[in-house]
Amino acid sequence: MASAPAPQKPKGWRLFKLALQSRKSATMLGFGFSSGLPYALLIGTLNAWLGEVKIDLATIGVLSWIGLSYSFKFLWSPLVDRLALPGLERLGRRKSWIALCQGVLVLSFAGLAATDPARAIGTFALFAFLGALASATQDVAIDAWRIDVADEQASVELLSSIYQFGYRIASIVGGALALVMAGRMSWPLVYLLMAGLIGLVFVVTLRAPDTPRAEQGALHATLGQVGELNAGARTAALAVVGASWAWAIATIVLFMVKMLSPLGPGEKHPSVASFTRETGPLIVLATVAVPLLVSAVVNALKTRQVAVLAAPDMAHGPVRTAMNHLYVALVAPLAELVGRLRWGVLIVVGMILTYTLCYNMWASFAFPFYLEFLHYSKDEVAFASKLFGIFMTIAGISLGGFLFVRLGRMPTILIGAVLPILGNFVYADLAEGAPLIDRVGHAIGLHALFGAFGFDDRMVRLLLAISFENISTGIAGAAFVAYMSGIVSRSYTAVQYALLSSLTFLIGSLGRGIAGEAFDLYGYATVFRYAALAGGLAVVFVLLEWARVSRGARPGANV
Repeated sequence: MASAPAPQKPKGWRLFKLALQSRKSATMLGFGFSSGLPYALLIGTLNAWLGEVKIDLATIGVLSWIGLSYSFKFLWSPLVDRLALPGLERLGRRKSWIALCQGVLVLSFAGLAATDPARAIGTFALFAFLGALASATQDVAIDAWRIDVADEQASVELLSSIYQFGYRIASIVGGALALVMAGRMSWPLVYLLMAGLIGLVFVVTLRAPDTPRAEQGALHATLGQVGELNAGARTAALAVVGASWAWAIATIVLFMVKMLSPLGPGEKHPSVASFTRETGPLIVLATVAVPLLVSAVVNALKTRQVAVLAAPDMAHGPVRTAMNHLYVALVAPLAELVGRLRWGVLIVVGMILTYTLCYNMWASFAFPFYLEFLHYSKDEVAFASKLFGIFMTIAGISLGGFLFVRLGRMPTILIGAVLPILGNFVYADLAEGAPLIDRVGHAIGLHALFGAFGFDDRMVRLLLAISFENISTGIAGAAFVAYMSGIVSRSYTAVQYALLSSLTFLIGSLGRGIAGEAFDLYGYATVFRYAALAGGLAVVFVLLEWARVSRGARPGANV
């Protein structure tokens, strides 16, 4: 008797299987790993090394500002998009930049391995900053490569999923595995081995496919339409916004240099708290208020038909192209947002600035807190924070998606604002010996549950605190990404999202500087409670935004 024919797998499955076997997908996996590894090593794991050699928390907080490279990368993304690298362009339009950045990453990790942070923190910080800059620039090129090479067999959505898979693997390698390795060998050797992994991905880069350099006609056609600002007005608007951003970045970098430079006899490092209190508001004005004001002026000029094109202007050259790219990166996204939301943009920007504040501020101090203050071992922290914690974050993200479906957008966003505040109180309790965590854990049986898997009470406290924190931030992160994705315009999706998310990171990074000094002065528990109070600002802005959205949904509303 003839056997029944095998069931036909759906077309989607066949495409998925073919995509996994394709050269593009294998490359995307490697690029995801190359993107995630430097971030894990430079923004998180590096602080465990610094804490171990007794670098004070104020210095760690300032050094964490290298993470601003990832938020400000949209500023130099036009350069990565347009500039052909001499001698490397033959590798490919995107590959040339990716290969260059990977080479710089290997050198920066080798430089970190060759430098003793306890003796030369300034040099150490320079290598870390160089690595962060290369990593952020590599992300720009990788994101562009993913979009460029996508096709029917390997779609953007599929390549993005594979990228995330590679990124998450790198997070475990650069977090948990690096900590476990550091418990058995020196930190310099760990970073040399991680440099070797980047070197292996470099081989993948050399074999990757690429796309030819595209024409930029669409950009010029958009900005050259009748009714758009003329080139002179665009240049003036860009000059004001660009100068504001340049001043803010230069001010932060110069303060970092002063903070991390060797001291002479009788000298003292400047106060991070004073800098944040006195200069921080000016930085926020330069990067938020000034661009918003310029955007409002741009919209007013276009509405009144002042300094606008009366005929199409398609003239362009290298300088005009670069200026147009920068205008679309710095001015046009906010101008569209201001024009669409009007006064409501102040609530939206206020919410964006404060939403992640109370849990982003202390992220750079997690490893010093676990390892140096609470005296957990590297193996314990690697398991709790980077393995168990990842699953809890995934659970939080999944729960956030479920709440969106069941409760709706604004209720979920409000929950995401409140839970991290409670998480700060949980960590304050952990810093004081965890009496409340123990009481709750025993009352609801979690101590017994974890104990059945061989964990003692001391480890259970850490797991419970990390569980609450990561589930809370997972929900908050899912809610925030969904909100940001919904607020941006389809005309400026990528650049508008990048610009707004950079504002989010700016406040958190400035907060880390003052948090580090505060941890040294007042202790962890006190600062955790103050951070919780700062989270209350986010709740206020969420409620205001909820009211704005509700008013805008009414028939005839004009918000």
